[in-house]
Amino acid sequence: MHTTTVATLVPFLVFIILVPMSVSDSNTILQCLSLNSEPSHPISELTYFPNTSSYSPILNSYIRNLRFNSSTTPKPIFILTPTHISHIQASIICCKKFNLEIRIRSGGHDYDGLSYVSQSPFIVLDMFLLRSVVIDLKNETLWVESGATVGEVYYKIAEKSKVHGFPAGVCPTVGVGGHFSGGGYGNMMRKFGLSVDNILDAKIVDVDGRVLDRVSMGEDVFWAIRGGGGASFGVIVSWKIKLVSVPEIVTVFRVEKTLEQGGGEIVHQWQHVADKVHDGLFIRVVVSSTKRKGVNTVKAKFNALFLGNAHELLDVMNERFPELGLVGDQCIEMSWIDSVLFWYNYPVGTSSDILLERHSSTEKFLKRKSDYVKKPISKVEFDGIWKKMIELGKVTLTFNPYGGKMSEISEVETPFPHRAGNIYKIQYSVNWKEEGNDVANQYLDRIRKLYDYMTPYVSKSPRSSYLNYRDVDLGVNGDRNVGYEEASIWGKKYFKGNFDRLVEVKTAIDPSNFFRYEQSIPSLASKSSIMAE
Repeated sequence: MHTTTVATLVPFLVFIILVPMSVSDSNTILQCLSLNSEPSHPISELTYFPNTSSYSPILNSYIRNLRFNSSTTPKPIFILTPTHISHIQASIICCKKFNLEIRIRSGGHDYDGLSYVSQSPFIVLDMFLLRSVVIDLKNETLWVESGATVGEVYYKIAEKSKVHGFPAGVCPTVGVGGHFSGGGYGNMMRKFGLSVDNILDAKIVDVDGRVLDRVSMGEDVFWAIRGGGGASFGVIVSWKIKLVSVPEIVTVFRVEKTLEQGGGEIVHQWQHVADKVHDGLFIRVVVSSTKRKGVNTVKAKFNALFLGNAHELLDVMNERFPELGLVGDQCIEMSWIDSVLFWYNYPVGTSSDILLERHSSTEKFLKRKSDYVKKPISKVEFDGIWKKMIELGKVTLTFNPYGGKMSEISEVETPFPHRAGNIYKIQYSVNWKEEGNDVANQYLDRIRKLYDYMTPYVSKSPRSSYLNYRDVDLGVNGDRNVGYEEASIWGKKYFKGNFDRLVEVKTAIDPSNFFRYEQSIPSLASKSSIMAE
């Protein structure tokens, strides 16, 4: 049985949330916000109520999943787009006063809409105007505000240096705030680890409105926000990251094989190689059901980044993975910044200026899920998986290899626990363009059936998932006082043994559980106080 998504809520709650606010209510809230923010940074012009013309465009601008952009989707009481820390402080003070939840959005690549939808009266704190990127090349560090995109970070680095980069995601329109706080993996993780493994400091605003850095927040909180989901602990304003060294020339390739071209056997062999090969080589496999010459089949696309030249890459591939049959003509040498564009499927030669576009893809209806594989899947088992994908149609599996640096970092070093012992991670994807609940349910049923089918082949006790691929099927809790037992259902999947420490940190920094959403870390103090009354 699958839990209900936040898009299908109790009608009574939706009605309450969607009732327009009166002018007097809006004025009262605005007065509170203005009283609690810096007069030199007016907050009223950054606050949007449903009766203002900019409300819908701003709300919709960072909704990438159209499942959560319908007339029945609960809408925020107001949207605040802060440009100054005092705006964030004021929003916390006033939301506590008026008993409103805060949903924090810094990019909108939120697969299940938890950063801009709630079952309770709420506001959206949209961080997209806080997006400065300040590079200190001498010390090889960078401060970036949470509303910047990964693409903006990459662009700014490349502006200053041809031999520096940062290990973050391959999608340039992802917001830094959510990406970093949930782990942040990309195609250099086998060499340099995750984004969170390269974070040196951060600035957050806590439930009391205090602005804290690494020293003042303490190592426990600093540990928690690097992979535990920042929105459970406060509002993260900015991050200090450590740049990494990349060669002036890197090499990429993209090779496709159908089942009829031996693609299934090559995928099977890939899983014996991908986590053990040269740690500067990352080979992602995207497997999708397709039709070729009128026959339903499965296509495997091998996308690679190698931190070196084509000659070195061919030597590695010929020795470790000859089954793919890679040849020199398929290897493309380029700069690291151009490899970012290649990985996002821009044509070779595209200007890196495109990384500054924050809306580079068409919005669609979608659902994502995830798994981790610890033991190689056999050829026979893969044959069954391919058959199931053909049967279901329009579902995609993306395999991301582990090993390298990922196996060297302890699973308790950060809240992100999926380290040694994982061969690869699976992302399940399904997209559609048609509106309507019946259509949505058909596609949701497909991805859930494939996920269920994969149960014997993936991690167990717990069956693990990746936090940044939020999945409310793992268990929704919309109750502000949800207890440890309910939350641990999904908490152990995302964080394994680190979940208990995250609960302890949450209880210490936000005992009243003010910062909450359907899969936020619970506060034991909040639960205890309710039970004691």
